[in-house]
Amino acid sequence: MNLPNKLTTLRMILIPVFIILLMKGYYYIAGILFVAACITDALDGYLARKYNLITNFGKIVDPLADKLLITSALICLVQLGSIAGWLAIIVLSREFVITSLRSIAATRGIIIVAERSGKIKTALQMLALSVILLRDWPFSIFTDLPIGDYLLWLAVGMTLYSGIEYIIKNKTLLLQKSSSMKNSPIFRTKTKGKLNIGRLLTYGYRIT
Repeated sequence: MNLPNKLTTLRMILIPVFIILLMKGYYYIAGILFVAACITDALDGYLARKYNLITNFGKIVDPLADKLLITSALICLVQLGSIAGWLAIIVLSREFVITSLRSIAATRGIIIVAERSGKIKTALQMLALSVILLRDWPFSIFTDLPIGDYLLWLAVGMTLYSGIEYIIKNKTLLLQKSSSMKNSPIFRTKTKGKLNIGRLLTYGYRIT
C-alpha cells in the first residue's frame, strides 16, 4: 500500500475516534482531529497526483472516506444542537442523489469523475465544520459573528449548485441505453461482451 492510500486509510480510522470524542463533549480535541483528517484528504490527493500513485483503491475509498467524515460530523452536530437539521438534510440528500447517479453510470460502464464544483463543495464543507467544531476559532478572536454558521450556509449553497450541475451534465445518462456504450474502449476485452473494470477505472470515463 502506497503513502496516499495509507493516509486515506488513516482518515477512515480517525472517524470513529472523532465521533467518540465529539459525543463525549471534547469539542476542541474532536475539532483538531477533524482538521487533521481533512489535511490527510488534501495531502493524499496531492501526493497521488504528483508522484503518479493513483490507484483503484484510492479512486474508490478516498471519496468514500470524505463522505463518511462529513456525514459523521453533520449528524453528531445536529444531535448536539450545534447546527440545524435541515442543513444536514440538504447536504446528505445531495450525496444520496449523486451517489445514485454514479451507481446508474457504473451499471453502464461509466465512472462520473468529480467536477471542480464538487471539490469546492467538499472543501467548503470541511472548512465550515472545522470552524464550527473549534467554536469559531480563530475568527472568534476578532469578532462575535457566527462565522462557522455563515461558512456552512455557503457550503450548503455550493452543495446545491454542484448537485444540480452534476444532474444537468449527466442528464442524458438517465435516458441513454446501455447498448450505445459498446464501442467505448472500456468494453474492449479479450472475452467479448465482458466489462474490463481495470480499464474502466484507469480511464475514469464519464459522460458530460
